[in-house]
Amino acid sequence: MTKPSLNPLAFFLIIIALLVSSPESRRNPFPGKHSRLLKPQNNLLNADNYIYETRYFEQTLDHFSFHDLPKFPQRYLINTNHWVGPSRMGPIFLYCGNEGDIEWFAANTGFVWELAPRFGAMIIFIEHRYYGESMPYGSRNEAYKNVSTLAHLTAEQALADYAVLITDLKRNLSAEASPVILFGGSYGGMLAAWMRLKYPHIAIGALASSAPILQFEDIVPLDTFYNIVSNDFRRESTSCFDTIKKSWDVITYVGRKVNGLDYLAKTFRLCGKLQSSDDLFNWLESAYSYLAMVDYPYPSDFLMPLPAYPIKEVCKQIDNLAEGVNILDRIFKGVSIYYNYTGEADCFELDDDPHGMSGWDWQACTEMVMPMSSNKNSSMFPEWDYNFTSYAEECQNEFGVTPRPTWITTEFGGHCIEDGETGNNVTGAHHMDLRAATADDPDWLVEQRASEVKIIKGWIDDYYTTMKTVVNM
Repeated sequence: MTKPSLNPLAFFLIIIALLVSSPESRRNPFPGKHSRLLKPQNNLLNADNYIYETRYFEQTLDHFSFHDLPKFPQRYLINTNHWVGPSRMGPIFLYCGNEGDIEWFAANTGFVWELAPRFGAMIIFIEHRYYGESMPYGSRNEAYKNVSTLAHLTAEQALADYAVLITDLKRNLSAEASPVILFGGSYGGMLAAWMRLKYPHIAIGALASSAPILQFEDIVPLDTFYNIVSNDFRRESTSCFDTIKKSWDVITYVGRKVNGLDYLAKTFRLCGKLQSSDDLFNWLESAYSYLAMVDYPYPSDFLMPLPAYPIKEVCKQIDNLAEGVNILDRIFKGVSIYYNYTGEADCFELDDDPHGMSGWDWQACTEMVMPMSSNKNSSMFPEWDYNFTSYAEECQNEFGVTPRPTWITTEFGGHCIEDGETGNNVTGAHHMDLRAATADDPDWLVEQRASEVKIIKGWIDDYYTTMKTVVNM
């Protein structure tokens, strides 16, 4: 019997929904320390269509060498309630875990849960190595101890993890003939896209939502991201945009005065002393960028508890204060929508990292080098140019490594992709199409998901047709 020959790109789908990166020079292209990722809500995880079994797979630490290194337990979540089984070649929907706790992604990827019954599919969410509970060397402290222990935190190793785990699982279930569809959003979307390219024999298609696979080297203009974020605020309110734009000079001026940093710390209710104005800049830039990413038309807690259309609410707070209120108080009132919408925070820790997201710092200092800059003429953010020399120096100081800015495009490609888009404002928010359907979904989103379902159905139908032809040969 001859195995079917599949074109590596024939079943490949990339959907880039919005926003390609993040505020700081290298730390937050995706949810990072200022996002304070939430644990999944219990009521969501206990819903009938969100039930899963938690399992652990004994994973190889280094897939690309034959050194006798310790293995580590990789967590994955599995649901077979709707799977029609191996005899009917029931499909497998595999979510490629991002830089965080896998339960959080399971709770925020309702599209996959809603799709599984329709296709009789198994659902699997695999946790990314070095995040959540999937820690090599026994603990996070040991895994993040030094350059040697962090050396295996790479996208290539993560993709190999997913390939090995799903292959082993299919073998144990006698489901070798079951087709695999990959899903992912943001960094997870990048992994889904790259896995489809690197392991075309393992998955027949990939849906990559909000996946910034072109945010490397100079493939897109370096100021694209901050221009997109700025336009989100400008469309909502030009006065809000202008207030934010002016605030950076005010913060710099106040910070240089005697006791100015103390004044800023008090104004923004920081828990500790402010070491520099730059630290406050980063905190504010994070809020504005993440607000643009999660500007959903309904309340959400994807990064933080937020109201519907949070940018609108932020700008209301900035614009609607009484005349005479100073610019810093307006800014604080606005960003409090992001950092303290529930009103539960008494003060704010600028370096708070409760969910162990510092792994992304390592990835950004090694291979995930996503250069960005800000142009004050088109952006509401402070002006700065990307400088690889200072970027590399920072990475050397923190980790003792030098970034490889061209490695991702060498490994996965990215140049000369014939797609007219590089960066654009779209109607949706960060991997909004992967979230659960709601009564508040706009028509365009309903149509978008229907289009995705049609494409996925086409992949599966074509696979079954090919397999039937092969069997009858």
